[in-house]
Amino acid sequence: MILTKFFKQLFLIISVFLLAVLSEQCFAHGVDENTKQFLIGNEGIAIIPYLYIGAKHMVTGYDHLLFLIGVIFFLYKSKDIFIYVSLFTVGHSLTLLTGVLSDIQVNAYLIDAIIGFSVVYKGFDNLGGFKHLFKFQPNTKIAVLIFGLFHGFGLATKIQEFEIAENGLVVNLVSFNVGVEIGQVLALGVVLIFLSFIRNMSNKTYYVSVSTFINTALIGAGTLLMMFQLTSYFTNN
Repeated sequence: MILTKFFKQLFLIISVFLLAVLSEQCFAHGVDENTKQFLIGNEGIAIIPYLYIGAKHMVTGYDHLLFLIGVIFFLYKSKDIFIYVSLFTVGHSLTLLTGVLSDIQVNAYLIDAIIGFSVVYKGFDNLGGFKHLFKFQPNTKIAVLIFGLFHGFGLATKIQEFEIAENGLVVNLVSFNVGVEIGQVLALGVVLIFLSFIRNMSNKTYYVSVSTFINTALIGAGTLLMMFQLTSYFTNN
């Protein structure tokens, strides 16, 4: 009973925190003032700073992390985790580099709304929504890859906002992308430890209840993100 009460309180705190973060940061597109000034003023190759910015963006990128939490939530084997995370990585790396280097302009609010939808989609999928309501199951690997492409465009639109100097652009972009992967590994490492703790400290029935709570929270957070971004889009256009 004590353990159950502890987990319920912990998940409630996490959910409230996520909602608070979303409401405070969704208009800022995840870039602080110091980073913004560096991106605007930098000339030439800057591998280490871009590595740091990429890692920081992923670790603090609540939208990307929420989606990845949904992706790995029911994955138990290291091989499966590697496959799904790799598909996401291929997707967002491709559109990040292509989007910036080819100067493909995409509205940041719409992209972030789609990213919010990806969180809703994964939470809904984890709850068995497609099987129960539509009697079919979409290909999960393809879905992760496709949403990875949109997440990459989200990263690309953030970088394009600052009109980064072309001198050293390719190397800096690769460094940023490597930094994103480093941040992704660090963040997912913490998430996996947390999920392993829950699995080991609870029985199967209780873990199902916990999964329902967390994935419902993902749907709520993703919906909130979509609402904010779509409101911003219609307000600013």
